[in-house]
Amino acid sequence: MHFADSPVPRYAQLSDVMRQRIARGTWPRGHRLPALPDLMAEFGVARVTVRQAVDLLAREGLLSPQQGRGTFVTGAPSRERIITVVTTLDELARVYEDTQPRIVNIDESVGSPPLGAGEGTPADRYAFMRRVHLRDGKPYCVINIYLDERIFRQSPQAFRKKTVIPLLKAMKGVRIAAAHQVLTISSADMEVAQLLELPVNAPVAEVRRIFQDAAGTVIYLADVTYRGDAIRLEMDLKP
Repeated sequence: MHFADSPVPRYAQLSDVMRQRIARGTWPRGHRLPALPDLMAEFGVARVTVRQAVDLLAREGLLSPQQGRGTFVTGAPSRERIITVVTTLDELARVYEDTQPRIVNIDESVGSPPLGAGEGTPADRYAFMRRVHLRDGKPYCVINIYLDERIFRQSPQAFRKKTVIPLLKAMKGVRIAAAHQVLTISSADMEVAQLLELPVNAPVAEVRRIFQDAAGTVIYLADVTYRGDAIRLEMDLKP
């Protein structure tokens, strides 16, 4: 396995692969990692890169380098997921209220949403916001939001600082008559990888959300890209 060129340092890419092996149980607790030359050969990296990756995972409590004995797995990554995919608008609003992300706005302008056939009638103008959501200092999603400018202008500072869906749900005079979302599994391009601190081509979940008012006008469109390790999808299957 060899790593592609990426803004993410190679030791961080390597630590992500190693972390996933621990999480999947490929390297269970107590497992001794292959010798340093074997890891260098497998991943096509320098000695210093392996050591940096091991040091990073040791600080996380996942590995323990022991002089003269090797490096052993001593922990497992948390399986907690920041976002659970839900199936009702009320549940979605509660998810964002409960996670309380830190928001970093990286772009704001007036734009036209990339609506496809059958997705609804566009409003006259939209406020566009591109932002990153973080929890405990770690980015977990990049989101492009197109919000009907008439709604945005009612409370611009709140929309800039808070998650949009709970605000929309609470606004008097705004009625979401239809809401739809689609989830697609994809891979991180260079820009998303950099924003989410992931290796290029790491797995991500892309969610497209569209809210319409009673007239069929799209008042909110969001394209969200989540880290693959931040999202959980659970559903009951009909027997």
